[in-house]
Amino acid sequence: MYQRVGQAAYKANFEPTIKLAAYLNNPEKSFKSIHVAGTNGKGSTSHMLASIFQEAGYKTGLYTSPHLKDFRERIKVNGKMISKEYISQFVAAHKPYFEENNLSFFEMTVGLAFDYFKSEKVDIVIVEVGMGGRLDSTNIINPEVAVITNIGLDHTQFLGNTIKQIAAEKAGIIKNNTPVIIGETTPETKDVFEEIALQKKAAITYTETIDEKNYVSDLKGRYQQKNIRTVLASLKILNDLGWNISEENITNGLLKTIKNTGLLGRWQILQEQPKVICDTAHNKEGLQLVIAQLANEQFKKLHIVFGVVSDKDLTPVLSLFPQNAIYYFCKPNIPRGLDASLLLSQARGFGLVGEEYISVSKAYEAAKKAARVTDLIFVGGSTFVVAEVL
Repeated sequence: MYQRVGQAAYKANFEPTIKLAAYLNNPEKSFKSIHVAGTNGKGSTSHMLASIFQEAGYKTGLYTSPHLKDFRERIKVNGKMISKEYISQFVAAHKPYFEENNLSFFEMTVGLAFDYFKSEKVDIVIVEVGMGGRLDSTNIINPEVAVITNIGLDHTQFLGNTIKQIAAEKAGIIKNNTPVIIGETTPETKDVFEEIALQKKAAITYTETIDEKNYVSDLKGRYQQKNIRTVLASLKILNDLGWNISEENITNGLLKTIKNTGLLGRWQILQEQPKVICDTAHNKEGLQLVIAQLANEQFKKLHIVFGVVSDKDLTPVLSLFPQNAIYYFCKPNIPRGLDASLLLSQARGFGLVGEEYISVSKAYEAAKKAARVTDLIFVGGSTFVVAEVL
């Protein structure tokens, strides 16, 4: 699977998904959907939307990736994970087809998810893109709206080396005559979105004018204000399309996102005294916001448990981190993980001081042992580091 091994598991080919959908009798045609893409914030945005639709009384499917603790986190209905039995039966029934067609982990998972949502007769599914958009397996849906949160330089080895190229890949989820909501733009990305939307006759809504200040979420990262704006703009369009989402549904849905959907790892406070915070932000744009929020926390000393994957350009990331923290460098327990000694040597070039540890758990234990009650421990750098601590 891509999450574990990276580039070797990536397939830039949409045909196997189309064939799989036909083989499964096109389950994606049996439900309404919202498609969410973007470099950062697509997971939080998807979970907020799902929570609000649940509050409005709709039977709501949610498809996201990657998972943190349990594969079944990826596929939920009204916040409840798909059963182990359904997965086992699905694989047993279709294993010969999967093997014969050499399907990827992600392609099989999308097929499983859409088959499950069809069987559950859901009213709507919030579908988060795995990576990119144009060639992503989820792109077989014809959604009510397409949502693109933002664009940053991530997964450049697959999506392109420029912001314009990446924007074009993510804009691949824009469908004919289907409204598209854009969370953040730059002059470069705006040109790309407008050109593709014009070709597709898709009406664009930009969220900059939306006022999110009256709304509070149980997701406490400051960066969530941008995601809330995107959610509010999406819901306005969806209500115009005939969905019935009230102000009360929005307020309650935002306040109960974690409770309703089980979302993990977004500015999640694991304990107090010492305070421990984890966050799955893992690229320049995401970490910039998280580190700015860390700087506003009250603490005597900052301890950072830090690990990354090997296929990442570390220069823009390491330059963000404070030099006055104590670092606990570690390798997430996946083949893609960057060796802790390599991470340490690169980090030293940016004035970051710390030790390497043989595992995430050892690094976390060392940080907890060293930290006093007035200190703060932050765990991050990679989704997989957070997953191991959770």
